[in-house]
Amino acid sequence: MTFTPPATTQDRPVTVIGAGTLGRRIALMFATRGGLVRVYDPSAEAGEAACAYVAQELPDVVKTIDGGRLGTVESVTDLPRALADAWLVVEAVPERLDLKKRIFRDLDELAEPDAILASNSSSYATSNLVDSVRSPERLLNLHFYMPPRQNAADVMSCGRTDHGAIELLLKVLPEYGIHPFEARRESTGFIFNRIWAAIKRESLAVVADGVSTPADVDRMWQLNMGVPAGPFRMMDSVGLDVVLDIENHYAAERPGLPEGPRELLRTYVDAGRLGVKTGSGFYDDYRQQV
Repeated sequence: MTFTPPATTQDRPVTVIGAGTLGRRIALMFATRGGLVRVYDPSAEAGEAACAYVAQELPDVVKTIDGGRLGTVESVTDLPRALADAWLVVEAVPERLDLKKRIFRDLDELAEPDAILASNSSSYATSNLVDSVRSPERLLNLHFYMPPRQNAADVMSCGRTDHGAIELLLKVLPEYGIHPFEARRESTGFIFNRIWAAIKRESLAVVADGVSTPADVDRMWQLNMGVPAGPFRMMDSVGLDVVLDIENHYAAERPGLPEGPRELLRTYVDAGRLGVKTGSGFYDDYRQQV
């Protein structure tokens, strides 16, 4: 099938698939230009929570964006209605490749013919999803970090993406306060996360080898880098189960990676200490020290 990128993005909605931590933050950023954002989630409760989050945060975020205007975010549990007339669809579901493949099959069938289909996956390149769509020319990675505080985004081809779709995103995303960077070759971890993975893995190794503790690593990081949180505190905020999934994915591609960092993560995950939010995970072991 041939694909022509959207001729216009004005007066057309953006659809976010998944109302979790990142899904609602992505919706927040696309609601800063006065338009409509639909958040699709089969759980109406999750969708309503996402809308409540956006309603609370949006007024302050809009003030930080040149030309920003309050947009509208609505929760939708019907996928065809969520996709109607959307120029961009961003998948933000858990890091399970089988789930993503099922979702992209549905998106490819139901989305508008000119809609760009983007995955927010933090570890899977969309080349893994090519067989799930009939028009891979519109498929790409659009990976967000933690907006509205961390507003960089990776844009990466699936290997067959029409470069016009990438060029459109590079041009339009800054209007929403999002700063896109193109990964010019396929890269697990894209740009920043590939660098962060090395820092994270070595921090885990230092503790796994008995050289230091999470508290001391984080404190040294704060002092030397002048930042409020160190690697272990940041891993806690992501969730140690998620960090382990990502590390396992890297290890599957690069068998020579050391096992110690993953063993340390498994110890915490298996014990049920999942760092979904700060105050759990590694931070449990030294909350009195920081």
